[in-house]
Amino acid sequence: MDQRKFIGFRCSLCRTEFNFDEVTYVCPQDRGNLDVKLDYEGIKQVTSPESIWASQEGSLWRYLPLLPVGDPGGENTPLRAAGWTPTYAPLGLRMQLGLQQFWVKDESRNPTASFKDRASAIVVARAQEIGAEVVVTASTGNAGAALAGMAAAVGQKAVIFAPRTAPPAKVAQLLVYGARVLLVDGNYDQAYDLALLAAQEFGWYNRNTGYNPFTAEGKKTAAFEIWENILIHESSGRPLAIFVSVGDGNIISGLHKGFKDLQALGWLERMPRIFGVQSEGSAAVANAFAAGTEVISAVDSKTIADSISVDLPRDGVRAVRAARETDGAYITVSDAEILAAIPSLGRAGIFAEPAGATSFAGLVKAMEQDQISPQDPVLVLNTGSGLKDVNAARRAVNEPPVIEPTLAAVERALETIHD
Repeated sequence: MDQRKFIGFRCSLCRTEFNFDEVTYVCPQDRGNLDVKLDYEGIKQVTSPESIWASQEGSLWRYLPLLPVGDPGGENTPLRAAGWTPTYAPLGLRMQLGLQQFWVKDESRNPTASFKDRASAIVVARAQEIGAEVVVTASTGNAGAALAGMAAAVGQKAVIFAPRTAPPAKVAQLLVYGARVLLVDGNYDQAYDLALLAAQEFGWYNRNTGYNPFTAEGKKTAAFEIWENILIHESSGRPLAIFVSVGDGNIISGLHKGFKDLQALGWLERMPRIFGVQSEGSAAVANAFAAGTEVISAVDSKTIADSISVDLPRDGVRAVRAARETDGAYITVSDAEILAAIPSLGRAGIFAEPAGATSFAGLVKAMEQDQISPQDPVLVLNTGSGLKDVNAARRAVNEPPVIEPTLAAVERALETIHD
């Protein structure tokens, strides 16, 4: 690894700075999340926006000069395929919403079909650099699948703690990738704490969301792609509004970190507005934002969107700041609104799981509340594939009719089907 890039950590709470070899996970003084410090002047000496834009690399590794890890190798494996996901401009949805500019960034196109591949790719690269034998994480499914898939690509051992209530399709992914899977008779927060204890006891490298500072470094690469594909071309005169679902808070804080890195390099003139969207049944970060505080109080989480079902977000403070410091906001939506958003995105050819559809549901509500105007350029982030939770998708749509194998039956059925 090129130490000119990665020079240490800074606590997000007390602002204490540490050398890169002094700490591993969180601040030893107050347990605050650590921000990775980069040498921006050193980075500018070896790369430029133009050299990045000219890259033929079709993954997040095109941004290697801005990442705190070295080249992980593993060419032609899923580890080298994470990121560089498509950004669509669906005309039908844009007209339905009444927006002049609208995009959907589809993270379901990642190797294990969720945004979490970005974080896991970077964490696995870091694990390889430090010689970790085993990487462990807690997950409701997506983070675990991402770790299992990225680890399998390079022969890295992985252990996943998941709640026993995790969707079966997600658990199947973990097993297919060859990870050691332990289903916890409890919720995500209990699985999270158990992963911490196991890592400490057995000397495993912990990937837990937010707890490991390299997770946000992977997730920030989506901000780089938004910058490269939209921000450098967008000319409406208004800041881009980005809508993202929030659970633990690490995706939204990672996006914010990416844009802050670009500003520190002098490559981004204006910060986008970042809107966090939470389920009403799992709204700890939104509650703190509404109260004007950074104190994150636990909730008893209950939502259909399992990927963002969290009692106590582990990256909540930075998640609050991501909206507050960018003139964004937090929006809460009901499970019914989340379910309604799934077929809305589906009619644009995008199949989102409940957590992925939550961001679109938030945009719809923001427009109803006049927080977004038709002139605002807007991007919605779909964080995961609907194939992750087919049962939820079935709840979002009507069951198809069963007919006799006759043309007359077809005609009768067509009379009752409405677009």
